[in-house]
Amino acid sequence: MASAWWPCLILALLSGLAASGFPRSPSRPLGKRSLPEGVVNGIEVYSTKISCKVTSRFAHNVVTTRAVNRADTAKEVSFDVELPKTAFITNFTLTIDGVTYPGNVKEKEVAKKQYEKAVSQGKTAGLVKASGRKLEKFTVSVNVAAGSKVTFELTYEELLKRHKGKYEMYLKVQPKQLVKHFEIEADIFEPQGISTLDAEASFITNDLLGSALTKSFSGRKGRVSFKPSMDQQRSCPTCTDSLLNGDFIITYDVNRESPANVQIVNGYFVHFFAPQGLPVVPKNVVFVIDISGSMHGRKMEQTKDALLKILEDVKEDDYLNFILFSGDVTTWKDTLVQATPENIEEARTFVKNIDDQGMTNINDGLLRGISMLNKAREEHSVPERSTSIVIMLTDGDPNVGESRPEKIQENVRNAIGGKFPLYNLGFGNNLNYNFLESMALENHGLARRIYEDSDANLQLQGFYEEVANPLLTGVEVEYPENAIQDLTQSAYQHFYDGSEIVVAGRLLDEDMNNFKADVKGHGAINDLTFTEEVDMKEMEKALKEQDYIFGNYIERLWAYLTIEQLLEKRKNAHGEEKENLTAQALDLSLKYHFVTPLTSMVVTKPEDNEDQTAIADKPGEGEHGEWRPDFESLPVARSMAYLTSYQPPQTPYYYVDGDPHFIIQVPQRDDAICFNVDEDPGTVLRLIQDPITGLTVNGQIIGEKGGNSDSKTRKTYFGKLGIASAHMDFRMEVTPEKITLWSGAAQSTFSWLDTVTVTQDGYSPAPGSQRLSVTINRKKNMVVSFGDGVTFVVVLHQVWKKHPVHQDFLGFYVVDSHRMSAQTHGLLGQFFHPFDFKVSDIHPGSDPTKPDATMVVKDHRLTVTRGSQKDYRKDASVGTKVACWFVHNNGQGLIDGVHSDYIVPNLF
Repeated sequence: MASAWWPCLILALLSGLAASGFPRSPSRPLGKRSLPEGVVNGIEVYSTKISCKVTSRFAHNVVTTRAVNRADTAKEVSFDVELPKTAFITNFTLTIDGVTYPGNVKEKEVAKKQYEKAVSQGKTAGLVKASGRKLEKFTVSVNVAAGSKVTFELTYEELLKRHKGKYEMYLKVQPKQLVKHFEIEADIFEPQGISTLDAEASFITNDLLGSALTKSFSGRKGRVSFKPSMDQQRSCPTCTDSLLNGDFIITYDVNRESPANVQIVNGYFVHFFAPQGLPVVPKNVVFVIDISGSMHGRKMEQTKDALLKILEDVKEDDYLNFILFSGDVTTWKDTLVQATPENIEEARTFVKNIDDQGMTNINDGLLRGISMLNKAREEHSVPERSTSIVIMLTDGDPNVGESRPEKIQENVRNAIGGKFPLYNLGFGNNLNYNFLESMALENHGLARRIYEDSDANLQLQGFYEEVANPLLTGVEVEYPENAIQDLTQSAYQHFYDGSEIVVAGRLLDEDMNNFKADVKGHGAINDLTFTEEVDMKEMEKALKEQDYIFGNYIERLWAYLTIEQLLEKRKNAHGEEKENLTAQALDLSLKYHFVTPLTSMVVTKPEDNEDQTAIADKPGEGEHGEWRPDFESLPVARSMAYLTSYQPPQTPYYYVDGDPHFIIQVPQRDDAICFNVDEDPGTVLRLIQDPITGLTVNGQIIGEKGGNSDSKTRKTYFGKLGIASAHMDFRMEVTPEKITLWSGAAQSTFSWLDTVTVTQDGYSPAPGSQRLSVTINRKKNMVVSFGDGVTFVVVLHQVWKKHPVHQDFLGFYVVDSHRMSAQTHGLLGQFFHPFDFKVSDIHPGSDPTKPDATMVVKDHRLTVTRGSQKDYRKDASVGTKVACWFVHNNGQGLIDGVHSDYIVPNLF
């Protein structure tokens, strides 16, 4: 499909540093020597440049960061770049004191073997980590000797796709410290001529932007340059931290005197097609909406808000209907109806009254909608020159009726019969995205993830806007017979207003004088054919702008587009067909040095007098079956290089462990906040309370043996936990000695020496929470799940029985809370709702290894200290260090009220 489904060029620059024991944030340098301004923890990042060359929509981007170690000892320097999921990394080099260490693109299986060999020698580490809705994250870090310089250079390429009438370069800038020479430079060359060019930044005022930013365009050339001085980078006139923290966005479009444009260089051609001024083709749209119980609450309200807004934009020539599915299927009307003002008003009333209920019958919901569209076309009850679309929204997997994904795909494929597209919108993470994507792709549509966030309704509206205005249907691009080969996709069901069709290929005869291309399609009124003829000699003259053009850009554009489409076809292929598609995509990836899901970049670099090997890998959205290193089980070395992709967003975690240390992860900051609660042994604290799901978790504090009463030196822990579900009449008491379960009056008791799983079915109004599961892992931990959206882990800590002071205790971890209601509260529960914080004024504290800072959170300004706690989920004896900002005074200012408000009389 031609439309560009996401903004095209996204780059986040986070070129910071990570010296052991210090945060990667700006602070005044310590030590006796006078260091240049901009030095943080001994490291000066003295130059960062983002250089973008865009030629005919194909972007070639180079990110270069240079740093020097001004400290007296070796330091670790990290280089982080976030880039679009749709981009392919093509090169990476690391240069230390003039010696360059390149990255090499290899077949994934070959890279895997090299990686495993390095692992066996303890010489490598890697990580796959979520990085946002649209981004993949490449990170490499290296130890740099005192006085040494290091240069990181990353190159990546992508085809900018037109989205709502413009191409967009979205750069997320976050250097994390003042940089002496900071520059963003974009040169754009478009043979059609540039019609508009703009740039803006979210992090500085227009006045300041105006003095640091220059932008210009004339004819075919455009240029944007952003060069803030060190003073312009400061967050305040006397500050040493940087305000460069946000979005820098470049947008442009091209002249469209002709609807099509063909360019030919070195035997390769690219054909752009985007007609304007055509009447909109009427559409018949069926919205198939999941109203199962898991949609309860904010998701359902946001869906209804989006549908109401969409109804405002539906054109009177359109026809529509709503299909609602839960355990069964209901419809607004028996047939499609025209979008008259009266019908739209009635539809609004219907949408407002939608309520969630029951299970998830995707199969029957889709088949009902498809049947309705087929019947309307057969009975000629919709306009002859209209086009049909199915838009399905679901937040879960099929669990009633036909629930086998492969059978549902077969049923849907047979029912649609290639006549119209299916668009699948997956709401949240608790679903099989691969299934939704595969089903959409084989029916000429696509899948889109709708992220559970405050703007979910805007995401839904934004998607509809992309498909709201079809200008052509049945689009076919034709070229002279026996004149071309290796053609990319040339047939599209729809062309949508604001998008662009791009076709590329190779010429069989490079010496031909003329080249002709036809685009045929069905419009709202009649059939159309657009013809573009190219004079090859004139084309050669027009493309001799070597200052702007990088070499074989059309050949690389063709390779990029071919690989992208082969990988898409591969998702629904099987057997020999899949093997052939894989082989073709792999060959091109290796030939053009692209990091794709079939290849990996191997980076070898020096570390502690040895070479270290690391892998830059490219996973996909919701993709399974591709190789991933199993990083949980690998020995971790200090040097890392990794490319990360947007998987379903990282689930936030919240836990309390140790003395008792409360840890709250804040995903949007990629950081954590921690606080302690100091109370007397025997005190019971409310950790979680949700009046909607009926779930409650309380914890009782124990002290040391012998009862140390000095509040400044004593250690306290959680020695007993009470977990209860009021709706299921279920209670559980956990101590370091045993686990006791009550279901009504029936009691069961288990030991920590057991390895056992207990399940219980029962009613709960919490969506998806009808099944309880308790799994005890002998002498390690216990996993408690209420359905598929609430999971707790209790960790057992055992100490030497004859220890004079310490005794066994428990840790409590919330690893999944996305089905807890918005009314959840408690010392942990209150943080299940999204919140944010900002840290500034980082400066040395009383402990030189733990800087202090000012934090603004929940409208409070607090003094906090950088520190760390341990996460014991994987290993109760050693734990994993978690860096966090420590809030003093029992979390006062961070938690709602004061900590004593959370004291309750007993566990239940």
